[in-house]
Order: sequence, then structure tokens, then C-alpha cells
Amino acid sequence: MKNLEVYIDGASKGNPGPSGIGVAIYSNNRLIKNISAYIGHGTNNYAEYTALIYALEEALILKAETIEIKTDSQLLARQLNKIYKVKSPNISALYNQAVHLLAAFKKVSIKDIPREQNTLADKLASSAIKIELSKGSACSQESCVLSNKLL
Repeated sequence: MKNLEVYIDGASKGNPGPSGIGVAIYSNNRLIKNISAYIGHGTNNYAEYTALIYALEEALILKAETIEIKTDSQLLARQLNKIYKVKSPNISALYNQAVHLLAAFKKVSIKDIPREQNTLADKLASSAIKIELSKGSACSQESCVLSNKLL
């Protein structure tokens, strides 16, 4: 799996509020893995960057050489493509971690896509929050990860 196409999304109910991430990883137009994780209390931007970091770490595990990240977060895409600067101290550390992970790939593309083209990642992020809220606060102090490996 040298080339991966990865859709990411972060969600926050209340912004800030309960947050989740969704990641859908494709190889040769075939879904090979999805990740849905509750990440605790945070902002939507924090969740978006956390989704990116989960995705990059998983792509490294899968030994990807090139990666195409697709996100409906225009802010994240523009910050990583160096169009916008990162001003939030809460996001700065996540941004630096993402840049560090991105350096491990031979080729990287980060694209801002319409929300309608990011439905699976969006559903995974929202689902993580709904599952967590339905069972109470069992994972509120730590992240809970639901991963579905499809290989």
C-alpha cells in the first residue's frame, strides 16, 4: 500500500464540547480501514487536527509512501498548505506534530473538499460522540477508539 487516499473529519458538539474523529482510508479506490474515536472535550479545530494525526500515524503503520488527505476543514487545509498561519496556541502543538509526521512521506497532498464529499469520515466522527454520550462519561478522560480494519 504505497499510495493512500485518506478522508478525515473532526466533530465537536457545542464547540467546545464532546468531540470525536473520523478517518476513512482508501487504497486503489477500496476502503481498507476506518477509525472512529471519541477524544474528550475540545473544539472542532482540535478534533480536525487530531483526526489528521490519527490518519497520518495509521498511514505510517500501513507503510504508505504517498498520501492524499481530503478534509472539509478549509482552515486545516490552508494552514498545512501554508496559506494561513496557525495563531491558536491550542492548535500549534498539533500542527507541529502533523508537520513532523507529514515529513515521513515521499509525497503529500492536502485538499479541502466540500462536506458532501466527506460523508463517511463525518459519520465516523459524529458516531464516536453519539456512542460516548449514550453510555455516559466512561471515556471522557481518555480517548476511546473504535477501529475497523478492512484488509
